[in-house]
Amino acid sequence: MLFEDTYLTIAQPCEGLFKDKGSKFIAYAYPVTSEEEIKKYLTNLRKEHFSARHHCYAFRLGADKQAFRANDDGEPKYSAGKPILGQIQSKDLTNILIVVVRYFGGTLLGVSGLINAYKQAAADALEHAVIIEKTVNELYEASFNYLQLNEVMKLLKDEELEQVSHNFDLNCKLVFAVRKNNSARIQELFSKISNLELKFLRVE
Repeated sequence: MLFEDTYLTIAQPCEGLFKDKGSKFIAYAYPVTSEEEIKKYLTNLRKEHFSARHHCYAFRLGADKQAFRANDDGEPKYSAGKPILGQIQSKDLTNILIVVVRYFGGTLLGVSGLINAYKQAAADALEHAVIIEKTVNELYEASFNYLQLNEVMKLLKDEELEQVSHNFDLNCKLVFAVRKNNSARIQELFSKISNLELKFLRVE
């Protein structure tokens, strides 16, 4: 193994619930890959639960798990976002957003009660989640002549590479994904195809 090129995330959205002294904490967990996606989910939840007191959340992005944030949305500092993030970290997950929507029940819970409530709601959502392992992939764009199409497609098939998109014209372009640990070997194989240009796009 060259380096860690896998990570854990959730397969699809799921929900959780925790109640305490009349307050209701509804947790929503989503698989995400960008802050744009996160903004959309938050906007939609705020519309759906417009009468809720708080929409607290935490997320972590990237295979390296370096991009993360916790938001208390008006609750006492560190009483909401941090316990939600703690649940994400405890399962070693990334590319995930958890939002906990709170409907106030009329009785104050205190900081310790809030920490417990947001933690339990997030934990309940993750109890209902399907956790999957994904590989860290690099995306490349191959540009080549139509006459080389068979050679390129054979290489894709032999190496079981995922084709992301293509444009097969006189001058062809094809975007494919390769597992990070295999990328150097795959680049070398493509370099043997004459007049083919390979461009690195991004990691995902």
